[in-house]
Amino acid sequence: MSDIHQVKEFIFEDDRPFLSCHASTLELLPSGDILAAWFGGTKEKAGDVAIWTSRRVDGHWTPPVKAADEVDVPHWNPVLFRRADGVLFLYYKIGTSIAEWVTMVIRSADDGFTWSAPVPLVEGDQGGRGPVKNKPIVLQDGTLVAPASIEPAWDAFVDLSFDGGETWTRSETVPLDRVGLQGKGIIQPTLWESEPGIVHMLTRSTEGAIYRSDSADGGRTWCQAYATELPNNNSGIDLVKLENGMLALVYNPTRPEPGKIKGPRTPLVLSFSKDNGLTWDHERLLDEGDKQYSYPAIIANGLELLITYTWKRERIAFQKISLDMSRNDLYSGNNYTTILL
Repeated sequence: MSDIHQVKEFIFEDDRPFLSCHASTLELLPSGDILAAWFGGTKEKAGDVAIWTSRRVDGHWTPPVKAADEVDVPHWNPVLFRRADGVLFLYYKIGTSIAEWVTMVIRSADDGFTWSAPVPLVEGDQGGRGPVKNKPIVLQDGTLVAPASIEPAWDAFVDLSFDGGETWTRSETVPLDRVGLQGKGIIQPTLWESEPGIVHMLTRSTEGAIYRSDSADGGRTWCQAYATELPNNNSGIDLVKLENGMLALVYNPTRPEPGKIKGPRTPLVLSFSKDNGLTWDHERLLDEGDKQYSYPAIIANGLELLITYTWKRERIAFQKISLDMSRNDLYSGNNYTTILL
């Protein structure tokens, strides 16, 4: 496409210190650096799977370093979040199976150069509290809302913090009519707030479509989840709300074939909504090919989008997308540029 400039690189190359990697997250730091994290080891669920980080400084990524590694315990699904006072949180799961997950959290006062000792996010947790894959959001009233879900029940909910992430209160489970479902349900929400206290989620599902639920009380209760027109391959998604109110969603626009649990994790695309997620258009290809391009994470810096995702379970890819709204012409000419690093 003539209106997209694309250069492709990766956070690390084939000399990585692990065989497999997945489930990335990223955070923009005040210095302009970008911190990314993911889990990596022999393979998913292996005892040597740890949480790794890398920092993008002056356009170059530093070598991966371990941020969390409890001996002989699989680590899963890191999520980065930087609080307004500068404290950087790194949430992640540990456990030999998803049903046994415990959410751990470490903190950094120096933007990820050093970390505190890990502690459980919620004492007595089993199954995973707090962010399950995607970033928390801060509501206009200051409430911190973490998108959460639990397996094997395949239920979605959110965790709410009214003190900046020090303590957490679980919302009600998102209602889901399971009559007629082909699979287990919905997990891994991604969140946005459209008006003060009006919060929405899109979720991964087993039903071939992205599901949605809405809350009118700041995430405490939710309406019954319902299918959208967006396809879903039973894999992770993520979105971000831009400063102009537009939504940007990254996902695989595929569905499982009849009789199969999951659909192809390729291609990976970016779509936009200007009407609070009712309709989506201007789909842009981010990556495609054999194997998988999956589990995206997306954040925004003004009208700049920063995206990471799994590339064939071998690398973590990064994209930087700049949007020029000055002529109210988002999708033509030089107003849309992409740099894949």
